[in-house]
Amino acid sequence: MNNLLQMPLTEAVKAVKSKKVSAVELTRASLGRIAECKELNNFITVCAESALAAAAEADKKIALGGDPGPLAGVPVAVKDNISTKGIRTTCASKFLQNYVPPFDASVVTALRNAGASIVGKTNMDEFAMGSGSENSYFGAVKNFRERSRVAGGSSGGSANAVAACEVFAALGSDTGGSIRQPAAYCGVAGLKPTYSLVSRYGLIAFASSLDQIGPLGRTVRDCALMLDVLAFADPRDSTSVPRPQKTYSDFVPRVKGKRIGIAKEFFPDTLNADVRKRLNAAVAALEGAGAVVKETSIKSFNAALATYYVLSSAEAASNLARFDGIKYGYSDRSGDGLTDIYFKSRTGGFGDEVKRRIMTGNYVLSSGYYDAYYLKASKVRTLIKREYEDALRDCDALICPTAPSSAFKAGKKTSDHTQVYLEDVYTVPVNIAGLPALSVPCGTDGGGMPIGMQLIGKAFDEKNLFELAGAFEEITGGNADV
Repeated sequence: MNNLLQMPLTEAVKAVKSKKVSAVELTRASLGRIAECKELNNFITVCAESALAAAAEADKKIALGGDPGPLAGVPVAVKDNISTKGIRTTCASKFLQNYVPPFDASVVTALRNAGASIVGKTNMDEFAMGSGSENSYFGAVKNFRERSRVAGGSSGGSANAVAACEVFAALGSDTGGSIRQPAAYCGVAGLKPTYSLVSRYGLIAFASSLDQIGPLGRTVRDCALMLDVLAFADPRDSTSVPRPQKTYSDFVPRVKGKRIGIAKEFFPDTLNADVRKRLNAAVAALEGAGAVVKETSIKSFNAALATYYVLSSAEAASNLARFDGIKYGYSDRSGDGLTDIYFKSRTGGFGDEVKRRIMTGNYVLSSGYYDAYYLKASKVRTLIKREYEDALRDCDALICPTAPSSAFKAGKKTSDHTQVYLEDVYTVPVNIAGLPALSVPCGTDGGGMPIGMQLIGKAFDEKNLFELAGAFEEITGGNADV
């Protein structure tokens, strides 16, 4: 591996701006590493020509004494459910395998304006529905640290590409943990921002009230630098909240005096022993550095997973109704009449997990079941949001595992879908409540696989999470076992 690729994003930007290395050299190294790691299956589409052109433009600006932007031609990747003009955007689905958007998502425009070299579109679970990146029409992602294990999902390709040093940072989307859980499985940092902080314009929707785009990086400060670029008010996204522009990457790591809440519900007797051990050690390390640890309670915690799958499936059924085999995408017109085209196109174009969620969503929205499922889940959502907000009134952050275990074996849970869904138990409440959460590595299990720690913060309080997580990185050395 080229040693240049092992730098954090922040260091790579400094190296390019100071002319220690060129953006073109970094981009060529990145493209070479992607080819070298092809068996990981992290990328669906590689954009070598446009990436090198963006890097060359950054180098030209630097040579002329200009500003190449905060990302200075450094290679990054974009999850394949985020629209890129002129570049195939498939959602890892047969339905969109040849779809090329005529526009950029707002976050992609922001990356380009920041000078980033976008080297490719990363693999994922189809339409972002999954927890292992095994539900892809283009094949499963293999964990960089252990090929027989999953990389997490649905942003498995993005997290794994960062872990494998194919890129310096990547964009993912997070509907119920799809940034944080793969970050934990791959041993990198991943942020799910506050709902509405980052524009969703151009994100192909799964569940619109839960979806959020966010960054993955090798360090906390890498994620903060990416958020500097991504966080802005966007008039094209009706949920985007106008807020004063912030610089997140100038945070100062700080733990002394921070109040950290631990809910007893986060640590049941059934929690994996290695995860418990690492989280206890992480809490002890933070407490030893001056944090004030407080016990709290989230009584709705055990209801969150069921609530999430009712709400997200209902929204997925509505959002995916547009894929009908008529306007764009996969189309099977071998049948008789319009209804037959709809049926055959959706049957042939969608994978099993997507069909399962659509059927679940239509069921909970159907006459006779709406009140029992969707309406009840909506009420529980309000309760969950209120309980997390109440707990955070007395705490600067809540701490818990990102996932109940390290990365599981590929294919192990495909026969029992509820087991896969349980991998999201710690992440889905954050999306339901609309809060920010950051996953950082906190050691490894007995087999050397990464374990993630999740920090949950108050709405729009990402900088506080960076301060706390940055301090934890300094205490533990990042991936080191605490």
